[in-house]
Amino acid sequence: MSIKTKAAIPELTSSLLWVMAIATGLIVANLYYNQPLLVLMSKTFIVSTGKIAQVSVMTQVGYATGMLLIAPLADMKRRKQLILVCLGFAILALMGAALAPNVNLLILASFLIGVFSLIPQMLVPMTAHLAKPEERGRKIGFVMGGLLIGILLSRTLSGEVGRYLGWEAMFFIAAGIMIIIWVVLFFMLPEVEPHYTGTYRSLMVSMLTLIKDEPILRIAAFRGALCFGCFMAFWSTLTVLLSQNLGLGSDVAGWFGIFGAVGAIAAGVMGRLSDKGNSYNLSAFTLALILISFVIFIFSAYSLIGLVIGVIVLDAGVQATHISNQSLIYALKPEARNRINTVYMVSYFIGGSLGTYITAIAWSNYHWTGVCLVGIGLSSIAIAFHFLFKETVLRSRRQV
Repeated sequence: MSIKTKAAIPELTSSLLWVMAIATGLIVANLYYNQPLLVLMSKTFIVSTGKIAQVSVMTQVGYATGMLLIAPLADMKRRKQLILVCLGFAILALMGAALAPNVNLLILASFLIGVFSLIPQMLVPMTAHLAKPEERGRKIGFVMGGLLIGILLSRTLSGEVGRYLGWEAMFFIAAGIMIIIWVVLFFMLPEVEPHYTGTYRSLMVSMLTLIKDEPILRIAAFRGALCFGCFMAFWSTLTVLLSQNLGLGSDVAGWFGIFGAVGAIAAGVMGRLSDKGNSYNLSAFTLALILISFVIFIFSAYSLIGLVIGVIVLDAGVQATHISNQSLIYALKPEARNRINTVYMVSYFIGGSLGTYITAIAWSNYHWTGVCLVGIGLSSIAIAFHFLFKETVLRSRRQV
């Protein structure tokens, strides 16, 4: 392995920061449009809840696959060029989902949407690269705010579109949005020269070395996986719960994203506090919020108000913990940020996929109580893990 001579770092202007935040939010939304639409999709193809849940699961698996196989290339290829190529394929995948003639092809298209919508996982490390060290947490928090708003409001948009225009229309609209984003990024995103000059094989092997040598990365990855498993446990079953228990449709499920958008505020606050070195104690609090949210949920199977309160607590906890994890890992090795981010985010979305899968089984056997017990179990493990490795995390913060 060899490292190229460092080139001048482009300036992270306010306009560029806004473009990156907006693009991140709109692109990541591709992963979540399907969740409020699952009931409509199952009616179109006349399939079971378990079968149609594969649309959501395979989208997350695709995202993890894209991050594992493509995102590390941002350390050895020109990032802008790589981003634009992936965005082009994402447009094709969205069109494929809209035109899918059967559920199996819809599942395949959903997997490809996930693979090529990995772009936010190149834009966030790019933000860390362009930002000044003393502003890194705040700038990452700003872009993550865009990402989180995109995740949460995507459900609101798709719920309304599904209600009035059908689920297929949402994917056509998403493809159109991606074309606009492609043009904007082509003209405004700066090129960042890569530092890594080894082979693709050595690049991938180096991630194993990072996992072995960086205990903070292992801690953050495991903690993040458990938290996102909790996040997906709730959101992957919300539509079914509202339909069966409260007689409400996909549009109402989508509007829950409005309440969850408070997580974007929590992300921004966490970014600022992370710059001051306070993330460990804050993470203990935000992990506790996740546990508390599922305690609220277990008593709210037939309460819309209870679900609203719970989702605000859940999203604030999950997203703030995510920012804390990122502030830890991005300080490790600047020349390997995309690979470090890949390890963390692949773990994160594997956790989300497993959370969705386990929750589907729990719903089938124990309905909403089972879903809540999954969330309580995963969040409890995350809290125990957090305190078990307290000294390792604090020692890392002192060294940064």
